[in-house]
Amino acid sequence: MRALVTGANGFVGRYLVDALQRAGAEVLGCAGPRDDGGPWFPIDLMQAQTLSRALDAARPTIVFHLAAQTFVPDSLRAPVETYEINATGSARLAEAVRGYDGGPPPRVVFASSAEVYGAREPSEFPLCENLDLRPANPYGASKAAAEAILLAHARSFGLNVVIARSFNHIGPAQSERFVVASLAAQLARIAAGGSPQLFVGNLNAARDFLDVRDVVEAYIALARDGEAGEIYNVCSGRAVAIRDVLRELIAIAHVPVEVREDPARRRPTDIPLLVGNSEKIRKQTGWRPQISLMESLRAIYTAALASTT
Repeated sequence: MRALVTGANGFVGRYLVDALQRAGAEVLGCAGPRDDGGPWFPIDLMQAQTLSRALDAARPTIVFHLAAQTFVPDSLRAPVETYEINATGSARLAEAVRGYDGGPPPRVVFASSAEVYGAREPSEFPLCENLDLRPANPYGASKAAAEAILLAHARSFGLNVVIARSFNHIGPAQSERFVVASLAAQLARIAAGGSPQLFVGNLNAARDFLDVRDVVEAYIALARDGEAGEIYNVCSGRAVAIRDVLRELIAIAHVPVEVREDPARRRPTDIPLLVGNSEKIRKQTGWRPQISLMESLRAIYTAALASTT
């Protein structure tokens, strides 16, 4: 396998590049104009020629398209920029793949999001891939638009695309902007002698959490065995309330805390429940999550604790 990975410098991208290299793949990792200076091939989703150059350099059999604006609060602050990066940027990538003449056209595995589903009725859970989309924020809307663009290219131009509709993924080294990483980092600072106050947002929201290492294995399985033009939930099939995640992290950290609600950490359009049905990807590829939530939380806290020393 020769793989091109957009967003290779991101949280999931770094894990995916590592997993692909361990499996013996040739990998060209790409990063955007805000790159942190790593060893990445430069691309800009706003500049089509940079995508063509990356394809020419990689000669890929698979393109993993992860590059995106990924933080829901950022999408609320800058919705148009989010649409431009996530939707229009994906359209430019599709066009670059369509115009690629360096060999057989590569398959595109697109990292979408469960945010495309939006808020649902209790009877609709666990969410299946054939549901209509009702995104409740610009991030979800941008991903829904990108899905539609890529699938239109599949129908109109024969683009070989597989949509990976990922639910909440967590793991060591995730940004503290995301809830589980934030809770672990705050607990690590408390354990290191900091103030016992721990600030939280909506603890009642329940999410379908999956370790990032299982997520990237799902992407690789879809690259290998996914059916072209199809959408697959990447999820555990189990919802866990943020309150319960916090309780487990406190038990792992074994420190006294004062939990305080911070209104700034609440989202104006917070979806109360997201949990998916993973039957389709399991049947198609044989993929199964291997890392339990408790194992993942221990690894996240250990990494957070190490970063405080």
